[in-house]
Amino acid sequence: MKTIAFALSLALAATAHAEDTLKKIKDSATATMGVRESSGALSYTLGDGKYVGYHVEICQHVLADVQKQLGLAKLEIKYQPVTSQNRIPLVQNGTVDIECGSTTNNLTRQKDVAFAVTTFVEEVRIAVKANSGITSIGQLNGKNVATTTGTTSVQTLRKHERATGVDFKEVFGKDHADSFLLLESGRADAFVMDGSLLAGNIAKSKNPADFKIVGEVLSVEPIAIMMRKDDPAFKKAVDDSIKAMMKSGEIAKLYDKWLMQPIPPANARVGLAMSDNLKAAIASPNDRPMEEYAKK
Repeated sequence: MKTIAFALSLALAATAHAEDTLKKIKDSATATMGVRESSGALSYTLGDGKYVGYHVEICQHVLADVQKQLGLAKLEIKYQPVTSQNRIPLVQNGTVDIECGSTTNNLTRQKDVAFAVTTFVEEVRIAVKANSGITSIGQLNGKNVATTTGTTSVQTLRKHERATGVDFKEVFGKDHADSFLLLESGRADAFVMDGSLLAGNIAKSKNPADFKIVGEVLSVEPIAIMMRKDDPAFKKAVDDSIKAMMKSGEIAKLYDKWLMQPIPPANARVGLAMSDNLKAAIASPNDRPMEEYAKK
């Protein structure tokens, strides 16, 4: 009986904890930000516990607004690295207050966590050599298409209505750099992957002008900052801060800084222009899941 009572008290404590992030931050004068080691220009490490990127900087602005709202003289931000596997559990159990990486907002995840309004939209595209003459899916017939083992991009390509009757051969890279090497060396005619990853690999290549991103958008994924579920006051504080940044033009400036200008440590440019989908999400802020983007 004692065990059941203890388990129940733990569950109630967890629920109370999850529902009042603002109180938790106020009482401790600390907020814990979930960050990624290598999520492109969105969230990455420079080493020595220093994390930077488009989403990291957005979250720093958000937490500065939260600090003002709570009347705190000082707010300490702790940076907690997370992975694709542990990011949701660490938000759920209270280890991380706000996750600022590269998490897709979808219906399955919405059962476990909450998402702020969309601040990045990932689009799966095709990278080719600039002199290849390839500009669309239809031209991949009889070609070798590179993809990274364990990713879903080529399945997405095969399902696309314009891929009907297009017969291509898959060649696999063990990671994104390996897949790009298949394209660079001519062993693949195209590389299908998230646009930001394609742009990042092109930026780091010996001759970026030798490559281009072409063709139809194969799938659209809204990426957003993640928080605990059932905490409307904290979600409102986060959303209000982001919406104010969208209205003032600050989000557009941060996008330009991290996606269009040279960034550390190599001072390479990702060079991924803002998509029409993201422009629309900034003009009309929303937390629509990925499934709504797939509707025609």
